[in-house]
Amino acid sequence: MNTTTRISTAERLGRTLGRGWRAYVRGERRASSWLVSKGMPAAGATAFVWVVKLVALGVLLYTTFWLAVLLLLGVAAAWLAGNSARDDDRWAQQDELRNGEAGFGLYSSNGQRLDPHDPNDPFDD
Repeated sequence: MNTTTRISTAERLGRTLGRGWRAYVRGERRASSWLVSKGMPAAGATAFVWVVKLVALGVLLYTTFWLAVLLLLGVAAAWLAGNSARDDDRWAQQDELRNGEAGFGLYSSNGQRLDPHDPNDPFDD
């Protein structure tokens, strides 16, 4: 029996996300400290970091909105294209090649010959 415990995938993913979050917070603190070292007040540096976060969130939401609009337009266009093809098939005349009153040829669903023919042609019957 193996006595070593194994880390589950969920725990591994949680630890990876936690390390990423801590790295982000360290970078944010480093940027804030750098701004303070250049002469910006601490409150101003904090406000600037928050403004950058909110602008990034706004750009992300704006981009997501337009991608969703494009996706919906694509779905609507596909739906319309699919429905128009079905309507064409439903209302289309059922033409077929068959042997009818005027000989072998292309006839409509109501029995009229559609292709041009010569009634005196001996090979047309």
